[in-house]
Amino acid sequence: MEYQININEAAAIRNGDEMVFDTVFRRYYEPLCHYATKLTNGDPDEAEDLVQQTFVKLWERRSALDIAWSMKSYLYKMVHNAALNRIRHQKTKEKYQQFNAQQLDTQHVQPEDTAPELQERLKKALDELPPQCRNVFELSRFEELKYREIAEHLEISIKTVETQMGKALRIMRLQLAEYLVTLIGLCFTFLSI
Repeated sequence: MEYQININEAAAIRNGDEMVFDTVFRRYYEPLCHYATKLTNGDPDEAEDLVQQTFVKLWERRSALDIAWSMKSYLYKMVHNAALNRIRHQKTKEKYQQFNAQQLDTQHVQPEDTAPELQERLKKALDELPPQCRNVFELSRFEELKYREIAEHLEISIKTVETQMGKALRIMRLQLAEYLVTLIGLCFTFLSI
């Protein structure tokens, strides 16, 4: 019977039924947070982030929703995959930081000496961001706050934080495009060694 209910829930969510989505959210949110805490080395904030992003992704991609198992299994698998992606992202970030540190060691220069032009360009790009967009970006990247913390601090929704971060990253990417090409070139050089 539960399998039949979950198929009906999946179909209702696929058709945009917010009440069914809310019911599924309320039923699985807390258990998924407990599960995600185990996957995030006991970090409840990161676990909540994972679960919230899972539900956002579920809703955003609802039209393509195809559940072969139960809703519960589907959601747990989504959280598991999101946690694995985060781990991969963290490892990539660590490799980049190690590479950066090695480059600085081999060049025997201080970071502030290597890119005054980049720093100036970064400041200019930040100045061109709309105020709320810049505020969200700085809280995320410089203060290292999680989206939930930013939302609480600015008294806005997490979805607004996500939207503003996406906008900020697009603008920054455009403003700093020539530096990204240089960085990618360095990464390919490093990978071919």
